[in-house]
Parts: sequence; C-alpha cells; structure tokens
Amino acid sequence: MDFTVGILLGTFLLSILALFVFIWSLSTGLFGDGTAAAKEIFAPNELGQTEDPAATSFQKGKLQSAMDPQAQAQTMSEDELETRSRADKSTSLVVGVCLTLAVVWLVLASFAGLISSIKLHAPDWWVQYEWLTFGRIRPIHLNLVGYGWCSLAGIGVAIWLIPRLLKTELVGAKYALVGGAMWSIGVTAGSVAIGMGYSDGLEWLEYPWQIDILLVIAGALVGFPLWLTLLKRKVKHLYVSVWYIAAGLLWFPILFLIANVPGLHFGVQQATVNWWFGHNVLGLWFTPLALAASYYFIPKVLGKPIHSYNLSLLGFWSLAFFYSQVGGHHLIGGPVPSWLITISIVQSMMMLIPVFAVAVNQHMTVAGNFRALLYSPTLRFIVLGAVMYTAASVQGSLQALRSVNTLTHFTHYTVAHAHLGLYGFFTMVMFGSIYFIMPRVMNWEWPYPRLISLHFWLVLGGFAIYFIGLSIGGWLQGLAMLDEKMPFMQSVALTLPYLQARSIGGGLMTLGHLVFAAHFFAMGWKFGPKRLGATLLEPLTLARFSRRGEAA
Repeated sequence: MDFTVGILLGTFLLSILALFVFIWSLSTGLFGDGTAAAKEIFAPNELGQTEDPAATSFQKGKLQSAMDPQAQAQTMSEDELETRSRADKSTSLVVGVCLTLAVVWLVLASFAGLISSIKLHAPDWWVQYEWLTFGRIRPIHLNLVGYGWCSLAGIGVAIWLIPRLLKTELVGAKYALVGGAMWSIGVTAGSVAIGMGYSDGLEWLEYPWQIDILLVIAGALVGFPLWLTLLKRKVKHLYVSVWYIAAGLLWFPILFLIANVPGLHFGVQQATVNWWFGHNVLGLWFTPLALAASYYFIPKVLGKPIHSYNLSLLGFWSLAFFYSQVGGHHLIGGPVPSWLITISIVQSMMMLIPVFAVAVNQHMTVAGNFRALLYSPTLRFIVLGAVMYTAASVQGSLQALRSVNTLTHFTHYTVAHAHLGLYGFFTMVMFGSIYFIMPRVMNWEWPYPRLISLHFWLVLGGFAIYFIGLSIGGWLQGLAMLDEKMPFMQSVALTLPYLQARSIGGGLMTLGHLVFAAHFFAMGWKFGPKRLGATLLEPLTLARFSRRGEAA
C-alpha cells in the first residue's frame, strides 16, 4: 500500500512540476508565437468578418454591425476558397453520416430518458414490459446518450474540424466511415442486450464486453484519419483545437479498453476503476471534443482571434495533468483507502486551473460583443454551453469536498450536476456546432430559421426546470437523509414534486429535440428555398468556379 501511495503521490507532484515547467516554457516562447497561432483558423483577409451559416440575411447584417460595422466585405482568394471547399468536401460524407446517426440516437435517448424519469414518480407505469422497467430503460438512456448521441456528434464535429484546422483534405475518410458504422452497430447491439437483461452492471460500462470490442476498434478507426491528416498538414502552428481533438481520440480507446477488460477488476478495485472511467469519459473524451469546437466556432463567428492563445494551451495541459484521478470522490464513504479519496479531492480542486483558464479566455473573447448572441444561432448555443462548462466544473470541484459530498451524495443533486455537464455544456456546444456545419455539408441553408429559435428556447426552458428542480429536491433529500429522526421513506416522499418537475423539464427538452431532428432531416431532404451553395460563400467566386468548370 505504501508503494502505491508513493506512486500516486509522485504522479501528483510530477503533475505540479510539469505545470510550472509548462508555464515557464510559455513565458520563454518555447511554444512559438501565440498571436500567429491564434490567427491560424482565419484566411489572411477574414479577420473582422463575422460568419454564421445558420443565420438569416438579416441576422448576418446585424451580427456584422454588432462586431465591426466599418469592416468592408472582402472576397477570399480563389486558392483559399478552393482549399477550404476541398477540405469541406473531403469530410462531407462521413460527417453527414455521423451527425445523422447522432440525431437518431438523440431522439431515441430522449424518449428512454423521459420514460425512466416518469417511472421515478409513477413506478407502476408500463411494468408489464420487462425492457421498460427502470433497471433497464435508465441504462439504455445513459448509453444511448453517451455512446450514441454525444460520441457520434463529437466525432462528426471533430472530423469536420480537422481538415479546416490543418488546411488540407481529410486523409483516410473511409476508415472513419467504417468506424462510425461499426460504432452504431455496437451501440445498437449493446442497447438491445441491456433491454434483454444482459448487462455488466456498472454505470457507463453496462454493455457486455463482447460488444465493447466493437467500440474499441471503431474508436481506433475513427482516430486513425487524424494522424494521417496531421502528416499532410499545411499550417505552421497547430491550433489548440487540434490538441484537444487529438488527445480525446487517443484517450478514449485506451480508457474504454482498460475499464472493460473482462475478469481483471474485482470488488473494491472494480468500483474504483468504474469511477476512474466514469469520470474520465466525461473529462477526457466529451470535454476535449466540446472545448475544441468552442475554441474554433466562437472566434470564427465573431471574426476575431481567441483572447489568449497561451492561456488556451495552459487550459489544455492542466486538464491533461490533473483530470485523470478525480473520479475517486464518487467513492467517499465507501470501503476504499482514504489516501485514494484525498488524492482525488486534491486533483478535483486543481481542476479549477484549466476551468478558469477556459472561462477567462472565452469570456474575454466574447466580452464587449455579447450583443452578437442575439443574431448568431451558433454563438447562442455555444456561448451558453461554455458558461455551463464553468458552472458544472466549479460545482464538481466543490462536490468533491467531504463536507459537501456528505450532503449531496446518493441524492438527485448529483443527477442534476451530471446533466449540467453533459447536457448544459456538451450538448449545447454540439447543437451550435451542427447548426454551423450542416449548411457546409449539405450546400443548403437551414430551411426554417424560426425552428432554430424554437429549439433553443424549448431546451433552455426545459433544462432550467430540470436542473433547478433536481438541485433543490436533491439538497432537501440530502438534509432529510442526514436527519436521524426522519424516516427514510419521508426523504423519498419529499422528492416527488421535484421528480415531477424533472419530467416536465425532460418533456420540454424532448420536444426541443424533436424540433431539432425534424429541422435536421428537412435540410437533409432539401426542403425550403433553393440555394446556390453553402451559406456565405461569395456568389461571384462561385460563379468563377462554375465558368472554369464549363470551360474545362
């Protein structure tokens, strides 16, 4: 045990040392010119030009006025436009497939989640169907959200970003296409297995290990094109989003493989590994993908570089240094060594470093331009998601403290916190990203702009009811469970109004998802007004390409 303590303590001290070395390297310029790297996502004449393919013509004008009304519209050079068009075209098929599958999983996961929510205050509803009992439908919901919607949406957005960030075509798209298809087969098989009663019985790890093999292989295939494309990059600097995407695509297969090796972990060790994975899948898989998208789309829509490129690197590396051991705080009060819990709590508090690095950086990028949120659908979702990232992360660090955890553990407060991260942060960022990306993929504008606003207000209102209701109900539940004079069933009964509020909020969120899905497939079937090409591509330039094609 002393040897193990020494290893973990040494790892923590090494992380602290590495952080200071990294800060020193930034101050001495070892990572290059941050100003130039921050502008890497823009063409030479793009700075000052706002961009949001999801906006209407009126919104585009207002968005530009909100940022820089004096800026003169400039046309990208033909070489720049052709490079970007080829990059987008190289990803269009695989991105379209991944995002379409993700939207399908989102709708199915929403219904599974709504059913499981209703069962918490109406437990006898549909009990005649085994696969709809709470013990099965709730894990189905969790896995459809995590591995269906979130993973495939994140993969689709990441694959679209990679060629944009590296200014080259995607290499090895066929591997990603096969990986995405294999991933969906794994999600389908795993969810059916849970519905039939076959489960490993560990949260986030319910799929039988035979099916897990598909996800490991699929994750490796999806990540392979990144490394192939990196070799063909045409940029001098790797923008911070590339660091996040590369790390996420590298970390996830390793995490998932280690956590799912059959017969390797037992008893307390199994519980420890369970929450080592359960927390890392959020912080080292979903978080990097969403932050990569945020760091690209926020400055891209606003037409201005990120506030501090070095601060963005500090956020990335401190996430890598400190996140891996935070899951142990889920086991406070359990039969695990106290030193393991203490290290987890310390690491959780150290996570405030990357959180505030991201929060300050993205806030300062938007500061003074918040009026742009009124006119940019993409920015509205993503900035909201960025704010929720800060809130969820600070809340998570505080919940790791023993004094707070004693009250909130085993309550609905923890469920509210989990949704603040995975829904308030990750899903909101994915919604905004998809609104920006799909016009580029389909060469078609969103046909019904009012549905974007309807979607936003439905999910925002529904999530607010959901989160606030569960947070209040969970806190009162914790106080009741700590009162030795109060019968346990009374602590259960007092949560019923808040669980009903959860179902109302979940119903509004599900309705918002149906609006989003209907709009998504309306675009896929090219309903609405006919367009020449992707939104905001200069018509005169497109005409020149057309004439060149005719001449050839």
